[in-house]
Amino acid sequence: MRGHETISADQYEAAVRATWSEEQFQATVIALAQANGWRVAAFRPARTLHGWRTAVQADGAGWPDLVMVRGNKAICAELKVGRNRTTGLQKAWLVALEEAGFVSCVWYPSEWDDAIVPLLGR
Repeated sequence: MRGHETISADQYEAAVRATWSEEQFQATVIALAQANGWRVAAFRPARTLHGWRTAVQADGAGWPDLVMVRGNKAICAELKVGRNRTTGLQKAWLVALEEAGFVSCVWYPSEWDDAIVPLLGR
């Protein structure tokens, strides 16, 4: 019989976060932000005859997943799960928004406790 390994609640929560889809991750970040008084904007893609598309015009391709504002603070966040990485267009938007005064972030579920919760908390 194999021995049972005991893990802490924090380890269990981290293991669950590691299995999140980007949709689950985004929903959880939005819930945290709204619970802490942030106004949040997210634009969801829709399925078309040509695959998944997000309706944008002009230079909108690569726009961050979330834009959040509370008081005089503005955050833009690109959310990634697994081995996904930012594209060149996403990086360009993050840089441009940071130069305009936003806090620009690329977040993974593993950063929940160390980066996301502290930044979005009250």
